[in-house]
Amino acid sequence: MAKRNSANRDFGFVRPVVCNSSPLIGLEQIGKLSLLRELFGAIAVPPAVVTEVAPSVSLPRWIEQRALSQNIGPLILEASLGRGESEAISLALELDALLMILDDRPARRLAQSLSLPVVGTLGILLLAKRKHLLPALKPCLEELSRFDFRIAPALYEQVLEAAGESL
Repeated sequence: MAKRNSANRDFGFVRPVVCNSSPLIGLEQIGKLSLLRELFGAIAVPPAVVTEVAPSVSLPRWIEQRALSQNIGPLILEASLGRGESEAISLALELDALLMILDDRPARRLAQSLSLPVVGTLGILLLAKRKHLLPALKPCLEELSRFDFRIAPALYEQVLEAAGESL
């Protein structure tokens, strides 16, 4: 795996946000996929993510498929992640991503160990609430739960508290 290239910041290029499948699917299911555009403008996804979301999400044009220019590195392959997570982490490294949107815990740990800034679906919803793009977070969490999006009870309460909506 090539070393992360920070030169793109020096030449004025915009650092992309890279997303994995589950946040795209979860946000689409609750009708909040457009929050990603409102927060970040555009999102980059690798081919495996496009394939994984195809049955349930019709990707808008502001979600851009980006092919990997390098093979997936051995450290990522050894992690035994899904193809989408592996490609998303590799793409984020290649593009020196500003942010990686990822829910799977082992994938998040690997991305963080590779110095990638990571946020999950709940973090995106919390950010949207803080930027006044959502009036309330709790209805979104309840809707995600109806779609079998797993949220640990402690995390559910922690996110609501951070949003100023705790019980």
